[in-house]
Amino acid sequence: MSVLSLEQRASSLEALQDGEYDVLVVGGGVTGAGIALDAASRGLRTAVIEAQDWASGTSSRSSRLVHGGLRYLYNLDFKLVAEALRERGNLLTTIAPHLVEAQPFLWPLKTPVIERAYSAVGVGMYDALAVAGAGGHKTVPIQQHHTKKGALKRFPEIKPSALNGAIEFYDARVDDARLVITLIRTALSYGAEAASRTRVHEFLKDSRGHAAGVVATDLETGNEITVHAKRVINATGIWTEETQDMAGGTGGLKVLASKGVHIVIPRERFTAQTGIFLRTEKSVLFIIPWQHYWVIGTTDTAWHEQLKHPVPTSEDIDYILEQANKILDRPLTREDIIGTYAGLRPLLQPKVLDESKSTKVSREHTVTEVIPGMVAIAGGKLTTYRVMAEDAVDFALGEEEAKRRPSVTSSLPLAGAAGYQAAVNQSERLGAKYGFDADRMKHLLSRYGSEIGEVLATIDEDPTLATPLEAAPQFIRAEVHRACTVEGALHLEDIFVARVRLNSEARDRGGAAVDEIAEIAAAALGWSAEQTEAEKDNYRARIASELAAEAQSNDAAASAERTQAPDIVG
Repeated sequence: MSVLSLEQRASSLEALQDGEYDVLVVGGGVTGAGIALDAASRGLRTAVIEAQDWASGTSSRSSRLVHGGLRYLYNLDFKLVAEALRERGNLLTTIAPHLVEAQPFLWPLKTPVIERAYSAVGVGMYDALAVAGAGGHKTVPIQQHHTKKGALKRFPEIKPSALNGAIEFYDARVDDARLVITLIRTALSYGAEAASRTRVHEFLKDSRGHAAGVVATDLETGNEITVHAKRVINATGIWTEETQDMAGGTGGLKVLASKGVHIVIPRERFTAQTGIFLRTEKSVLFIIPWQHYWVIGTTDTAWHEQLKHPVPTSEDIDYILEQANKILDRPLTREDIIGTYAGLRPLLQPKVLDESKSTKVSREHTVTEVIPGMVAIAGGKLTTYRVMAEDAVDFALGEEEAKRRPSVTSSLPLAGAAGYQAAVNQSERLGAKYGFDADRMKHLLSRYGSEIGEVLATIDEDPTLATPLEAAPQFIRAEVHRACTVEGALHLEDIFVARVRLNSEARDRGGAAVDEIAEIAAAALGWSAEQTEAEKDNYRARIASELAAEAQSNDAAASAERTQAPDIVG
């Protein structure tokens, strides 16, 4: 079973102290989750632990894109782009077709001939690399050229003076946190053990000075556990150096924390079906359509505050609005914004770094030895998580063992992927049976894929779970229940941030839904009345701190406001 639950977590924590693991992964973001699946699916005895909730760092705060990185072609980084496009194709067709959806983008052009010509060459190369990476098959449509009139038809809200025409190309989008949780669940199905909110505070070494495991604390109980492992892989992203320091030695990686901010806009604000891609003086800007909203971002600035709770500032929000409004006929205002979020990218840091040019830092990943028996991986991006995982496990195993136990994840479907198209084909029939319209069925299928039958089975057992949430009717009560019983949510904030994602998709960050969601969670997780009230108070304090933070003009002030709210554990 690939179920993340209270019972599974307790079982894994007990198992972690029993025997020796071939691979212990520290870090439960997309890279660590990918490593856990890669190692477990090779037949290695595998464990993965995370200090917070799954995907709580960078991997729940991205642009939610699976893309080749069109802008990297301008840096002539063909290898990185080809690799990312190959992985995009795998995700769309085999690994996670239920979670990853092809998405068209318009690239507005301002000059009629020269810009269109060189842009067409770049996008054409992008398409060619994608087809080559898919063995000669198209996994998304190729570029299409539009006149000014044609571009305005595709995205009517563009300011007519902002373009002379456009190129339409494809990338893909993904719910980043849901991808991570699905990776962990799939790793469980291949025998891995997994425990969130389990913080490492010491690395064990054998008599030779080689890494031999960790001592960690279960933050839910305060209990200490000792985990023995032949190999340890540090996949802690922006915490890479902090984790390495605990192990000692002179090896390891240095990373730069670069903040990326996004704003969320109601779906009805634009009538367009395509997204927008723009190059800015500091980074790139994406306007990305989702079923119920638009995501607009991003920024790229060095971050020097605490790493756990990055937050957007008022200045960040103004910058995104300013960039978007350069091409919008009716300018966006703060009144249009229903959500904001900020994440930290773990960019590899060169020996000499000009922080004002953090976008120049390579996005390619690196794997290296920290001490014998312990490796670290950092860099890369969400799209190439699988390649990063394969490289990390290969490196940890060594050349001979890696050849004997090769990675199989390039063709391994994640939970919910196998039989996805068959589930889609049943959509109309199932919708009629449960009283769900096409919009509801699309929503459920894009979240659960072929596992939608499991969601509907819980409704058969308890018909009230089919009821939409009163304060957020795009979600039904069964989704909250599943977040707690299958997807590893331990606390109210876990549900709002990474599963029913109202923290970044609702104007009040889900405040109006706190009582209702807490009621469902309490029943599923066995909370007492006192614990339920504590969970609600904690999440409401988080909401207040996040709203106060985004009113500040600089990172230091915003960070200070955000950390006023206490963490639920630890």
